[in-house]
Amino acid sequence: MSIARLSAMQPPSNIIYLASKSPRRRELLKQIDVHYELLLMREVAPRVDIDESPQYGESPHAYVERVVKAKAQIALKVLRERKLTPRPILTADTTVTFDGEILGKPLDRDDAVRILKRLSGQTHQVLTAVMLTTGDDDYHTLTTSFVTFSPLSEDQIRQYVDTGEPMDKAGAYGVQGRAARFISKLSGSYSGVVGLPLFETAGLLRQAGVQI
Repeated sequence: MSIARLSAMQPPSNIIYLASKSPRRRELLKQIDVHYELLLMREVAPRVDIDESPQYGESPHAYVERVVKAKAQIALKVLRERKLTPRPILTADTTVTFDGEILGKPLDRDDAVRILKRLSGQTHQVLTAVMLTTGDDDYHTLTTSFVTFSPLSEDQIRQYVDTGEPMDKAGAYGVQGRAARFISKLSGSYSGVVGLPLFETAGLLRQAGVQI
C-alpha cells in the first residue's frame, strides 16, 4: 500500500505530528524528549474512518501493519486539507494476539473477563507497528513482545475488570497499570507493550532527520 505524497513537505527539524489520541504514547514521546503536536484525525476529519476489523485470513502481523499504514494515509490527508505546516507524522498501532487470534478491546465487562481467562497462565504476543511518514519517505518498524500471565483466579479477574482499566485496552489489560501484578515475564519491548517501542521509534526519527 503506498502512502500519499506531499510535494510541499519541508525537511524535518525537531517537531513532529503525533496522529494518536493515546495518552500513553504522548507520555512515552515526552520520556525521550520528542517534541510533537497532536493531529487528532477523527476530531478534524470525522467523515473518514479506519476499518480496524480483521479481514478474513489476515494474520496479526499483516493486520497491524495495514492499520498503521491506513492511519498514516488519513493523517496526511488531514494535513493537506487543514493546510498545516508540513512535518513528519508518527502513527502507531498495538495488537494483542494469542494462539493466532487478535484480541482487541473488550466489547463489555463479560468480554473482558473472557479475554483475561484466555490469557491466564499463558504467554501471548503484543505487536506494535510504528510508521513515520514525511510525505516523500516512509519509515516503519514492527516489534513483537512476549508477555506471560500468572494463573489468575476468577476473583482476581473480576476485581480487575471492576476497576474499569481493561475496557479501552487491547487484550483487556494495561501493562503500565494494575495488571502489572499479573505479569510474571515480559520478553521484548516494555514500551512497545505500552503502545510505542521507544528504541525503535527513536531510530525511525533519526533516519528521517528529526533531531532528538
